[in-house]
Amino acid sequence: MSESTFLSSRASGVLLHPTSLPGPDGIGDLGPGAYRFIEWLEEHGQSLWQILPLGPTSFGDSPYQTLSALAGNPLLINLEELSGKGWLAPDFSDDRPVFDEDRVDFGPVIQWKNRCLDLAYEGFKARGAAKDRAEFTAWRRDQEAWLADFVMFMALKEDQEGRPWCEWPAGLRDRRTAELLEAADRLQDRITAHAFRQWVFFFQWSRLRAYAKARSIQLVGDLPIFVAYDSSDVWSRPKLFQLDSQGHPLCVAGVPPDYFSDTGQLWGNPLYDWKKLKSEGYSWWIERVKACLETVDLVRIDHFRGFAAYWEVPAGEKTAMNGRWVKGPGADFFTALKQAFGERLPIIAEDLGVITPDVEQLRDEFNLPGMKVLQFAWGGPDNAFLPQNHIPNCVVYAGTHDNDPTVSWWNNLLDDDTRQFISEYLDREIIEPHWTLIRLGMNSCAYTFIATMQDILGLGREGRMNLPGEGSGNWNWRMPETALTDPSGARLARLTWLANRKPGQTKPTGIDPEYQPETPA
Repeated sequence: MSESTFLSSRASGVLLHPTSLPGPDGIGDLGPGAYRFIEWLEEHGQSLWQILPLGPTSFGDSPYQTLSALAGNPLLINLEELSGKGWLAPDFSDDRPVFDEDRVDFGPVIQWKNRCLDLAYEGFKARGAAKDRAEFTAWRRDQEAWLADFVMFMALKEDQEGRPWCEWPAGLRDRRTAELLEAADRLQDRITAHAFRQWVFFFQWSRLRAYAKARSIQLVGDLPIFVAYDSSDVWSRPKLFQLDSQGHPLCVAGVPPDYFSDTGQLWGNPLYDWKKLKSEGYSWWIERVKACLETVDLVRIDHFRGFAAYWEVPAGEKTAMNGRWVKGPGADFFTALKQAFGERLPIIAEDLGVITPDVEQLRDEFNLPGMKVLQFAWGGPDNAFLPQNHIPNCVVYAGTHDNDPTVSWWNNLLDDDTRQFISEYLDREIIEPHWTLIRLGMNSCAYTFIATMQDILGLGREGRMNLPGEGSGNWNWRMPETALTDPSGARLARLTWLANRKPGQTKPTGIDPEYQPETPA
């Protein structure tokens, strides 16, 4: 694996999950909107497109709680392409619901997309070209190591009316051979239908990735440290997790009280049996990282500190307060990754939250770039996130998908003393806080700066993607159709050029070199 330019030269990019792209089916997809966004990145001097996890979402719609650590999200499939192949009728969209253009209303979107994908599958069976059938068969065979368990899990979940796997009949819950063989025979068509969806997703994604690569846009993925309890991963490999004899978690994941919550965040994910994983050479994890790096160029591992020590909360607790720190696999795990992927790991360490010296030592031992979030930088002159404390090998953000957009952060979350500190630090009045932080990030010595699309557009709280600790109302922001023609793109391009984050970039036109922000009325 060649060393990414991300790791060794100045670059910048944008954080935008594909679900937030504009499009006609109530949710962003891998169709024209995604291609246009890649073109926009290229046109405006950007080198990176950061996304959230791509897995199939479930209850709560969180990309960090997916039904599989390896599968793709069928909601991202572009339906127009399936119509073009003749698998959906040309007039399939005539009865498309009227969707909100500003928000993903997941309930109606899921119903619409599932219906269309099932119709496409029937059309594929009836009218699919011999070449497509052969490619599907070959792909399914090549992916069998993970795909077989996932599509069986999905078919069984449908058959069991959506219940979590721990509530299935004991024979299916415990994966007894006789019961699984009977179910495989009975649900064969639905198993194939879910395999079809995965084939289409990965075909569309691979083509999009190739389009990005041809335009020198690298994709930055996201890999949650934990997996969802109700997932094919836990159902198919329960011995890798801390479960009781009935398959229930003994302890669950979370974090203690922090910036986002006074009672901590109770995520509820099952915890790994790291001794078992180590005895298998971390093979499950290695395959997981390998699968992720087949879809993106670099990957941010969420909650990196959990590899040094993780917060263990007894199952049944209502908050994350009554937990304890437990030592993680540490350097032994990352040594195994280096043996699998090479000396320079294409990994960003999400090192936010309660960070202790052992976390920093683990990050630095393996030369992994950490994260600097400028919204967190203003606690005093010794704050590690302030620009003078950045190092080249880190990734700077104004805010991430977990933060309020910077305009809302400035207007709603800061006290007067903090605003005064920021103005004094920068020696000027702050008129446009989002551009202030974007400019700071661009001019950092860090190799990499990434802005959210919401900050580029100057959105307020209406643009927030996720509020950690809230179980509903997240993940639904959508970018307006007009965003890619907004003047903010030209301004981003100029800041990128001024910060020399796109070597060889033509000097942007359309902006007065003496441009000054408008003064308030």
